[in-house]
Amino acid sequence: MRIVVIGGTGHVGSFMVPRLVELGHETIVVSRGAREPYVASAAWQRVRRVTLDRAAADADGEFGRQIAGLDADVVVDMICFKPAEARSMVDALRGRVRHFLSCGTIWVYGHSVVVPATEDQPRRPFGEYGVNKAAIENYLLGEARRSGFPATVVHPGHIVGPGWMPVNPQGNLNLDVFESLMHGREITLPNIGMETLHHVHAGDVAQVFLKAIGNWGEAVGEAFHAVSPAAVTLRGYAEAVAGWFGQEAHLRFAPWDEFSRAVSDRDAAVTWDHIAHSPNCSIEKARRLLGYEPRYTSLEAIREAIEALPGAM
Repeated sequence: MRIVVIGGTGHVGSFMVPRLVELGHETIVVSRGAREPYVASAAWQRVRRVTLDRAAADADGEFGRQIAGLDADVVVDMICFKPAEARSMVDALRGRVRHFLSCGTIWVYGHSVVVPATEDQPRRPFGEYGVNKAAIENYLLGEARRSGFPATVVHPGHIVGPGWMPVNPQGNLNLDVFESLMHGREITLPNIGMETLHHVHAGDVAQVFLKAIGNWGEAVGEAFHAVSPAAVTLRGYAEAVAGWFGQEAHLRFAPWDEFSRAVSDRDAAVTWDHIAHSPNCSIEKARRLLGYEPRYTSLEAIREAIEALPGAM
């Protein structure tokens, strides 16, 4: 098949695209041309690269028409962030593709009702990112039901892998948290450290997309989680990281108001976004319908990412 991957040089695409080539698919990667893949592979020599600026072309729907002009059997859209972008793609690709896959997010749930969350749990998103991704999912799966448009939505957790800073045990992206745990210094966690994060290795996200492409009949009209087998608590995560470096985790716990004053405004905002969601999602649907079996646990994926950081080990 001819498969187009929009945003294919990102973390997930870096694992997905070489595998598509190895499976014998004619593979076209569409990107702005601003960066190379995160993982080197000889397979990229057999990939057709197309440079398009979505932001510029989508203003009048031209981007969708350009994608349609590539005459693909399958289109994988890794970088759709606004409902209008999804509508433009459907308008351009209706009747022209066998399968359209869109990258969502586990942020679509907002506050989970029951954990681990399953794909049929109500969507109550908050924040612009989650709200827009939920609207995109609702539109695409609605089109699948109403008109037979062959859409699938894949919802990744916190993506990690070589070259990518993991969300840390405080729930933000401050490298100093890892440095402190590495050297046995105290870190402060919000509340009692029992909020959750649900990481996933970029290669395992790629696996869900590949399994969905290979199981068209089960995947069309459905949403699937792409996460590790289990979420981690902030406390358990911190203790594991310290242990990797032969240290004991020295943890202090602070109520949110105190914690938010002790860190930067940016770190506080990012932490709040993560702990307010406290994602914890099930992979049983992807296992049952697609045969998904993640290669990495959350901690294994995080450790690989940390070991790839300059000077980490």
